[in-house]
Amino acid sequence: MHELFHAISVFFHDLTDVGWTALAIAIVLHVLRLLTRVVAWRTILAAAYPGTRVPFAGVLGSYFAGVGVNSILPARSGDALKLVLVKRQIAGSSYATLAPTLLVETLFDTFVAGAIVAWALAQAVFPSLHALPKLPTIDWHWPLQHPQTAAVIGLVWATVIVLLIVIGARRVRGFWQRVRQGFAILSEPKRFLTGVMTWQAASWVLRAGSVYFFLQAFHVPATVRNTMFVLAVQSLATLLPFSPGGIGTQQGLIVYVFRGTGIPKTALLSFSVGMQIATTVVNVTLGFTAIAVMLRTVRWRQAILPDKENAYARGP
Repeated sequence: MHELFHAISVFFHDLTDVGWTALAIAIVLHVLRLLTRVVAWRTILAAAYPGTRVPFAGVLGSYFAGVGVNSILPARSGDALKLVLVKRQIAGSSYATLAPTLLVETLFDTFVAGAIVAWALAQAVFPSLHALPKLPTIDWHWPLQHPQTAAVIGLVWATVIVLLIVIGARRVRGFWQRVRQGFAILSEPKRFLTGVMTWQAASWVLRAGSVYFFLQAFHVPATVRNTMFVLAVQSLATLLPFSPGGIGTQQGLIVYVFRGTGIPKTALLSFSVGMQIATTVVNVTLGFTAIAVMLRTVRWRQAILPDKENAYARGP
């Protein structure tokens, strides 16, 4: 992690050298990307609750709040907040239905990210599994150094989740019907294509554009190939979200992926850290503004605790 902290210090030291116009364009594209994600998720929610009002502002606030929390906490903690907040916006909604909508929202992303990672693997730019633990700024050390223990822990968690689902299904009548309701959009292929996939495809274009201008802003050659490499790193880093926003993971992978290009390691780390700081500041600002507006407090843990307790009392 020493290199990561050094890169952060270098970033702030060289802040005056940043291309501010390119940085502003990158941030605008990033925000537009988030908006396309909101539109897609709202379409999924509307299909799950036909005839029920699904307010755009409520979905927007819930999504932004989740993104903001995910930027500072690991393991996708903000997704739980998304569900709690959006449940308050849709009358008669349940967590059993809302949770699958987040899964549906990732289907197209999984395909695109998988294709990008596959392309990067074909370029032989990613480190091997044996090399990953040796990368100093990657936070996968423990699971890769103790694969059997990590596999057992993963199996235990998977078993617990399955048992909770089974127990919940037995306790509450109609549980599986509510779960299937969250996947309703998949039974309408045309609506899924036009209302979800199209917007998510646009989000990937905006994401690529944002990365391109971030490269320009931090004086790293902005090419289509380099942009694709960064997207591949981001996609791979999200598979194991052990740190907020994949910080550490992305920096280690970017240095490795760009090896042999002649680009100084310090410049690569400064770019990666600078891009992550910029997007984190934007995400946190949007997220906690949404939390303050929707909950009238930024102490979101205290605000959602009663809701969670009621959910446990009622069952799934």
